[in-house]
Amino acid sequence: MSLAGVNCHVFVDFDGTIVPCDATDLIFESFALDSWRDVEREWQSGAIGSRECMTRQVALLRASPAAMLDKISEIKVDEGFSTFVEECKSRGIGMTVVSDGFDFVIERVLKNAGHPDLRFRANRLESAGGDKWRVTFPHSRSECQVLAGNCKCSFTEPHAQSVKIVIGDGRSDFCVAGRADLVFAKGTLLKLCQSNGTTHFAYNDFFTVTRQFSSWLNSRPGRLPGARAAVA
Repeated sequence: MSLAGVNCHVFVDFDGTIVPCDATDLIFESFALDSWRDVEREWQSGAIGSRECMTRQVALLRASPAAMLDKISEIKVDEGFSTFVEECKSRGIGMTVVSDGFDFVIERVLKNAGHPDLRFRANRLESAGGDKWRVTFPHSRSECQVLAGNCKCSFTEPHAQSVKIVIGDGRSDFCVAGRADLVFAKGTLLKLCQSNGTTHFAYNDFFTVTRQFSSWLNSRPGRLPGARAAVA
């Protein structure tokens, strides 16, 4: 018996995961004043959380809405992502895109890729008039341990009884990966999973994720998995 009848939910990162590039950094590289990199280094060192980092970096953006949309149109999803979406749909598995990036970007990239109805949760980027922008954080939490703009862990709480699958690549996925039954990881997230024994598969693209996920589901008994032994 497989897990086909068991409630599963997939939480998938956007930057560096659904899209191979870091779309947020691409926006800053294209339109922000050079000092955005200084702020980035503060975040990378752990001196500030992503919420403060984003607020300060967005204040440095200088782009018309038209220029922003033109740049977003260049961002493409992983070639295998649509295959993975269809695999989840065929099995009745829910999916939420959880990102510490920008909804303005994610909504348009997903729509351009043919997935306008895919649920996503991210920070809100809005035009502030002219070439200025502002960011707000509708999904932040004061108790977030990493001071994230978008607290990914909060989205797992309504799915406490589900098999939780996390797919990601970086620092913003560290906390939520600790709440998952299985993680698909690359980049710095992969290194974390390897070091702490988190159940995981390594991947390079969504064709690989689809094959591994389908095989994993078909090999499970028809109940929620109890053990969390590491997976190579």
